[in-house]
Amino acid sequence: MNDGYGPLIPMPELTPGALRAVVARIAPGRLPALTQHLFEATTNAQHTQSLAPLHAFVHSWAVFVAIERLPHRAARLHELERIVDAGDHEPAEAIAEIREIRAAAEADAGAAARTASHSDVTL
Repeated sequence: MNDGYGPLIPMPELTPGALRAVVARIAPGRLPALTQHLFEATTNAQHTQSLAPLHAFVHSWAVFVAIERLPHRAARLHELERIVDAGDHEPAEAIAEIREIRAAAEADAGAAARTASHSDVTL
């Protein structure tokens, strides 16, 4: 059983399919946004003849998963976002903590990318 501090799931492979499967499991309400973002990234990649939009998609959703797979991290981020959105208090401290949470999630996503790039690839 998860105590709220450990990850709900391991960090997935950083592919659209793996990210979609994980989002369906941990945040199913976000699937429409993921699907729309993937459609836009694919369309932009085709128009620009560049993989950059797909890389941005994967990065964005990898960071989302890195946050949401840790219940305490996700809960704190959502609490801080509510504080900032409410506008009742000076937001500087909340914004600084949001940046820290996102930086930790970016590091988790980057570690997953480095692990994937060092694994054996079969064509």
